[in-house]
Amino acid sequence: MACRISELVIDAVDPERLAAFWSDVLGYVELDREEDGSIEIGPPDAGFGGPQPTLVLSPTGDPRPKKLRLHIDVNATDRDQDAELERLLALGARRADIGQTGAESWYVLLDPEGNEFCLLRKRLKPV
Repeated sequence: MACRISELVIDAVDPERLAAFWSDVLGYVELDREEDGSIEIGPPDAGFGGPQPTLVLSPTGDPRPKKLRLHIDVNATDRDQDAELERLLALGARRADIGQTGAESWYVLLDPEGNEFCLLRKRLKPV
């Protein structure tokens, strides 16, 4: 293997809020803060360079101007998809309508800043 994804950087109007949301969604913890206001979150037992990528929430003054060309997919590890959907909605996610037919095996959601992500059906083993 030549490369692997070590971190994903997400521009955020409110890095604190987005870091808290994604930490709750993924079970991540804060790993680092930069002077520019960036917050890095990741797995509590591995951190940067571990088997899962970290997320860096980087401050921006520009709200999201258009649809992102990349989005995050998540899978539940300890409950079924419907129970995980309810948990994500309680954390502040919102449903998104992007033209789904209703027959999809995933849910399209928005994080607190309107970034799309999908909750897939298959349950994965925790890392």
